[in-house]
Amino acid sequence: MNLVYAALAFLLAMLLVLAGATRVGSWLIERRHPPVGGFATVNGTRLHHVHVPAGPGADLPPLVFVHGASGNLLDQMLPFRPLLEGRAEMLFVDRPGHGWSERGPAVNDTPAGQADTIAALMDAYGMEKAVVVGHSFAGAVLTAFGVLRPERLEGLVFLAPASHPWPGGGTSWYYDLSETPVIGRLFTETLAWTGGIMRLDAATNCVFAPNAVPENYARDAAIRLVLRPKAFRANARDVAGLFAFVEKLAPRYGEITAPTVVISGNRDTVVYEEIHSLGLARDIPNAELLWIENLGHKPDWIATDLAVAAIEKLSGHQRDLQALARQLEARIANDAHGPIEACADGPPTPAPAPAG
Repeated sequence: MNLVYAALAFLLAMLLVLAGATRVGSWLIERRHPPVGGFATVNGTRLHHVHVPAGPGADLPPLVFVHGASGNLLDQMLPFRPLLEGRAEMLFVDRPGHGWSERGPAVNDTPAGQADTIAALMDAYGMEKAVVVGHSFAGAVLTAFGVLRPERLEGLVFLAPASHPWPGGGTSWYYDLSETPVIGRLFTETLAWTGGIMRLDAATNCVFAPNAVPENYARDAAIRLVLRPKAFRANARDVAGLFAFVEKLAPRYGEITAPTVVISGNRDTVVYEEIHSLGLARDIPNAELLWIENLGHKPDWIATDLAVAAIEKLSGHQRDLQALARQLEARIANDAHGPIEACADGPPTPAPAPAG
C-alpha cells in the first residue's frame, strides 16, 4: 500500500511540475510574441487582427486572409503584406481561439461560425465584399463563405486547402485526446507544451517539405503561440470537428458562384491534395486549378507570387496563371528538403488530366 501511495504521490508531483512548466512556458511565449495588431469585439468574440488601409493608387479590391490550423495571422501577413501593401485594403485575422483572439461563443467551433465572425469583422471596417484567401484548414472557412455568405465575396483563393471528407476521417491522436473531457484538459495543461516544443522543428519541416523552411520561420510567424493550453484546445476542436463539417457542406460546393483559384502541390504531406484540391476544382463551377509539381503544403510562402497573381486575375487583371505555375515548378524542381519519407502520406500525386 505504501508503494501505491508513493507512486501516486510521484505522479501528482510530476503533473504539478509539468503544469508549472507549461504555465511558465506559455508566459515566455506570450512575452516573446505579443499582439501585433488591434482588437475588435464582433459576434461576441474579441478578435485580434491587423487592418491595412488601401493606398491612393489601389488597383485591387479588399483582401481578407485566413490562416490554417496551428497558425495565426502572421503566417499570412509576413509573406503577403510586403507584396500587396498599398494596392488593396487588407485584413489579417487570428481565427477565434488562435493567436491573440478569444474563442468566443460556441458558434465559433465550426468553420461556418468562424466565417460569420470574420464577416462581422469586415463589417466593422465597412468591407462589403472581398477576395478571401485561405490556407489549409481555412479552406473549410472559405467554402463556408462560398456556400453560406456568397454576397461577401469578390473571389476565393484556396492554398493547399482542406475541404472534403477523407478516408477514415482520422486526425492526429493528440487532437482527439485534447477533446476528451477531463483527460484532454489535463493533457493540454501538462504535456502539450512539452511535447510541442520537442516536435516543433520536425513538424515544421514536414509542413514545408520538400521545400525549404524559410529562415527563422517558426520564430517570425510566432508558431509557438499554439502551444498555450487554450490555443491548443481551440486548435484541436477545429481539427477534430473538420471531417463532420466538410462531410455535410461538400455536396453544396456546386452552389459556389464566386470566381475561384485553387493552388496545390503534388507533394503535400499534410492534406490529401488529390481529394481536397482536385475535389474543389471538380465541384466549384469554373474554378481554376494550379497544380504544382514538387510543391508541399505551404504555397502561401513558397508560391506567394503565384497567389498574388491569382488575386490579380480574380480582380480583373490579365494573368496567365498556368504559365506562371510552370515557372514556379522550374524554380522548385530540385527541392528535396526535410525528411519527406517520414512525413509523406503517400507517393506524389500524378498531375490531373487537362480539362475537356
